[in-house]
Amino acid sequence: MPQSSKQAKKSTRLFYATDVHGSERTFRKFLNAGKFYEASVLVMGGDIIGKMTIPIIKEGNGYRATLQGTVQHLTTEEELKKLQERIGTLGFYYKIMEGDEFRAIQADKASVDALFHDLARQRLTSWIELADTRLKGTGIKCYITGGNDDYPDVLTALQGNADGSVVACESKIVSIDGTHSMMSIGASTPTPWKTPREIPDEELGKLIDGLAAQVSDMSRCIFNLHDPPVDSTLDTCPELDWNTDPPAPIVRAGQQVMYGAGSHSVRQAIEKYQPMMGLHGHIHEATGVVKIGKTLCVNPGSEYGEGILRGLLANLANGKVESYQLTSG
Repeated sequence: MPQSSKQAKKSTRLFYATDVHGSERTFRKFLNAGKFYEASVLVMGGDIIGKMTIPIIKEGNGYRATLQGTVQHLTTEEELKKLQERIGTLGFYYKIMEGDEFRAIQADKASVDALFHDLARQRLTSWIELADTRLKGTGIKCYITGGNDDYPDVLTALQGNADGSVVACESKIVSIDGTHSMMSIGASTPTPWKTPREIPDEELGKLIDGLAAQVSDMSRCIFNLHDPPVDSTLDTCPELDWNTDPPAPIVRAGQQVMYGAGSHSVRQAIEKYQPMMGLHGHIHEATGVVKIGKTLCVNPGSEYGEGILRGLLANLANGKVESYQLTSG
């Protein structure tokens, strides 16, 4: 049979998830998604570290821990193991310690912070090692960027893995398959939570423009921007009162006020550059897919605390998103 004169399409299957916030179960599902969905490209879009440390205190012949406001007393190693697994699924960290050590750390905020950062870095390092082990020889590459909740010193764990299956893609243009490129920025605009990597919207816009200037073909580029475009439905969430501690939802006429919490600069950049696809997160409850001009923009949402992996599966070919599907499992 004579070969067609037309060049065969080279298709790439990409799986995207975001906002796992330290959840062991959710991240392991993410790594398994490559094999399960037959995807050759995995993208983790930011907010990868957890939110708190749970002390597990030795007492007598057992242990004591406070989780989600409930004090638990553990008397067997099996109970301890189940608690550790539950803490890991929630995305929290834990440390087993004597009462004296707990009291000393508790009395010193710097020690509390140092412990959290150490445990977060250890978990991220273990995830990178797990990814390299599971993905070795599969041809699957895993691209990871931080988000606004991720401390820069913790993200340094990603930098020493140049020859492995994990690719640190923060603030870079990377080729994901020789045909399509991806531009990644993990910072967000200010939030009432005052997270580690928040910047003014105007500054975010300058970062986007600076990277976009390095993109050779926008029609084959993915914008992996943690912050979603404003007023796109991918950013809809309850409006919060920034003056309360913790920030509280604003209620009018008995109803929570909803608004678009995304970035004006992200939206303007998508409208201006019209990349092939926009991958976003940040607002966990705003799951959806929208078109902004020619650009397909997606926020798969997040239910990390339940150990549920929400994601996007997309087939890419010659600068086109041929098909896509939101996933949950």
